[in-house]
Order: sequence, then structure tokens, then C-alpha cells
Amino acid sequence: MTTIYRPISDPLEYDTFGCHPFENDPATPDRTTRQVFFQRQVADWNVDMKDGSQLQFWGFKDPNVSGSDSPWPSKIIRVKQGQIFHCEFKPTKGAHTIHWHGIEPTPMNDGVGHTSFEVKSSYTYQWCAHQAGTYLYHCHKNTVLHFEMGMYGVLIVDPVTASPDSGNPKYLYDPYDRASTTEAPGITVGAPYAAESILVFDDVDPVWHKLDHNAGMCGDDVGLDKFDPRYFLINGVHNGLTQIDRRTTTTTTAGKNVLVRLANASYSRLHVTLDVDAWIVEVDGRPLRTNVAKGAFAKPKLLPKGTRLEVAVAQRYALWIPKIPRGDYRITGNFHHWITNKKHFDGQAVAKIIAT
Repeated sequence: MTTIYRPISDPLEYDTFGCHPFENDPATPDRTTRQVFFQRQVADWNVDMKDGSQLQFWGFKDPNVSGSDSPWPSKIIRVKQGQIFHCEFKPTKGAHTIHWHGIEPTPMNDGVGHTSFEVKSSYTYQWCAHQAGTYLYHCHKNTVLHFEMGMYGVLIVDPVTASPDSGNPKYLYDPYDRASTTEAPGITVGAPYAAESILVFDDVDPVWHKLDHNAGMCGDDVGLDKFDPRYFLINGVHNGLTQIDRRTTTTTTAGKNVLVRLANASYSRLHVTLDVDAWIVEVDGRPLRTNVAKGAFAKPKLLPKGTRLEVAVAQRYALWIPKIPRGDYRITGNFHHWITNKKHFDGQAVAKIIAT
């Protein structure tokens, strides 16, 4: 046996993969013909909090959309299963990346700077949307800080059979066999939903929003081990307005199926409850189904009215409400300390579904 001795700590390796990740603007490897194309740039702006104060946020804007300079969460990206996806990314404000959370592309297109590179001026990400589901995209430069600063958005992969426009019906996953047995009340393989509620819960520590772009990257103690949130929001709407704001309320027709997509962008343990029975039909972009054509997947699980669902940081769930009865229904998120599990002061935000 040959033993190769090396230092316990390699300063050069730490510098490259820890403190100063490689910055570059390479050509996209194995670039092929795209079927869907997006553009993103970095923007910064101020956001009003519940107490009237303003905090600086960062995010990804679409340079082709007027008024998209304050995107928090960043604008939803929506593609179809099987499409070749291209996103031209121009940071414009220092080096950044876009990580496609849950998509699993090649390392060069995964947007993790410590294992590939950070984009200095421009790069076109490429990947194929293999699995319909709910995902996130976010910056992976100084990840803990930049995610808190608002650099994230929802990424949805729709099945091939989804409606090509904004009309109904829409589908959670492909209808392989429309005559298949029911997997959960009101949901069969390929069942359409009439309304969709997309909710991203977040908490904000104002101290972090005063930090520099690279704060904490090189071992300097800037307090990133201390997170003390003061504000609690859904879709960028503070918890004083979430039950009336159009960004956090969904209107539908009674008797129709409703799909609720939940994402936790907070650094809290998020406890979610609904005022109506629902079924868990997807977790982290993977469907819960029993269709034999796709193998032995887990079954959808009933989430009875009022039952707590704990959503971990960056986790996503899809909940199915079959044939929703007439009424107003609350979707309540309670934010709890990650270690002590104690609920934060004012740590509740409530969205609403209105079925008429």
C-alpha cells in the first residue's frame, strides 16, 4: 500500500472551492437546440415591511418585462416536461449563479459555483425538464446570505398534456390511462385542476439585509450563525395583508379541483395547516402515485383539515383539494425556530382560497 501524505488543510483548495470560487463565462458545453428560452439579470430594490421600514432585497429580473425590477420572489419560470431549456443569465452586479433546485442537470449547468464556476458576465444554462413537478431556482453564490436577500423564484415543470395557454384544464402529471383507478378522492391519473395557488413562505432578519455581497465568504464572522427574523411573508406580501392581497388569495368555482403548491424559503421550521381536507400528491418535484406504468411510487396521503404539515427549508409540496366546497379557506403558516422549535413572535402568515 502506498500512502500519499497531504496537509490536513490545503489553503489553495480552500481558496478555490470555499473563499474565492472560480469566476468565468464559458460557452455552454454540448449546447443543443433549445425549445424554451428565458433571460434573467440581477436587480436590487427596497421593500416595505409590516412596520413601515424599508429593507434592501436582491432578485432575478426579466430584462424584457417592463416593471420587473423588484421581483420578490423572482418571476415564475414555467416549462413543459421533455423541453430543452435555455436561460441566458447576466449577473450585472458582481458574480452570481442560478441553481436549479431539484432539477439535477450537468455540473456545469447546476449553478453551484463551488463545484463549477460563478458567472462573471454572461452564461447560458441548459438542461432538460425530465420530471413534472414543483421546483425552485436561486443564487448559489454565498448561498445562505443571497437566498435570504430574496434571490429565488418558483420553477414549475408541467406535464406534456398541460394546457398550452393560461386556460383550463391543467394537469399535475400525465394522464397515461384516463380509465385508471382513483388514487385519491377526485384525483385520477391526469385529473385536471381548475385553480392553482402558488405560495412561497419567507422570514426576514433585517440585520442580514445590511450585509455586503461577499459577507462571511472568507471565514469572517459577520453573524450568519445568528438568524432572528422580525418579518413574515408569503409571496413577498407581509403577514398583515396576506388574506386580502391578490398575490396570496386564490378565487375558484366551488366543486372544482384546486392545486396548492407550497415552498419554504424561510430559515424557520414551517408548520402549515389548511381549513379543508387535502391530499399530498407531490414532494420536492416527485409525484406520489400508484400508476403501474411509472413503477411503485408512494400513494397520495390524506392531510385532514387542521393537520399540521411541516415543510423544511427549500422543501416543496403539492396539495390536491378535490372538488372544493363553497366557502373561504385559510392556508396558515406558522414559523418556528429551527433549533428550539419555539414559534417566532408574530410568526404567522395566512393565505386564502375563496370558492364561490
